[in-house]
Amino acid sequence: MLRAHDPHDQLRERPLNPTIRHITFDCAGEPYDLARFWSALLGRPISDEDEPGDAEVLIEAPDAGPGLLFVRVGEGKTVKNRVHFDLRPDDRTRAQEVERALELGARQLADRTLPDGRGWVVMADPEGNEFCVERGRLG
Repeated sequence: MLRAHDPHDQLRERPLNPTIRHITFDCAGEPYDLARFWSALLGRPISDEDEPGDAEVLIEAPDAGPGLLFVRVGEGKTVKNRVHFDLRPDDRTRAQEVERALELGARQLADRTLPDGRGWVVMADPEGNEFCVERGRLG
């Protein structure tokens, strides 16, 4: 019996390509300002090559993962994100991480925390890009 060709067979035989280099955020405001928010939230540095007023600003990845690139665009965000980050705090509780994000300039959009502690809190960065904060290792 002949087996139909499965295009995924090739993926099992060789490394994936291309590599994800950046995850890009469109910014109607200043890319440097939004990068500062995410840099503080994630504890990752802004590239030494970038400065306020630049049209593109990069937060460097601490390892081989993709960097976060913030690029100035002419229009603001108008619909819900199709892709977003789910963040899990490592050294604080979810409630502490939500409070920290609020202090950095985020907004809380919804609390989807369940009575048993599972779930998440939906947040938005200063430009309205959604992200979620899940329960951390400490609760």
